[in-house]
Amino acid sequence: MNIEDLRNHCIVKPGVTEEFPFDADTLVFKVMGKMFALANVEDFVSVNLKCDPEKAIRLREEFEDVLPGYHMNKKHWNTVMAVGILSDQQIREWVDDSYDLVVSGLPAKLKAELKNL
Repeated sequence: MNIEDLRNHCIVKPGVTEEFPFDADTLVFKVMGKMFALANVEDFVSVNLKCDPEKAIRLREEFEDVLPGYHMNKKHWNTVMAVGILSDQQIREWVDDSYDLVVSGLPAKLKAELKNL
């Protein structure tokens, strides 16, 4: 997977915005203002994705290219290597899971707004 593929997959989802809140290299995707994916655009080798804590541990045990979230809360975030043994489809599925997890935690008002987009 490359950064353009990641961006194209993320940006078409309802309510998604992209920004650089931390520095000029770290692209952050948010749904209704809440982060669900982060990646370095200059040196794209991985993407940080939000994950259910129990699933995060299982994925790290099963896949050597899934690591505790770099510079993130390691209970809730995984770093997924985008260049390695994982398929683009697998990474896209985990991006979708991250998006869905964040959406499920949104307040009812934001969920209602999201449905109207």
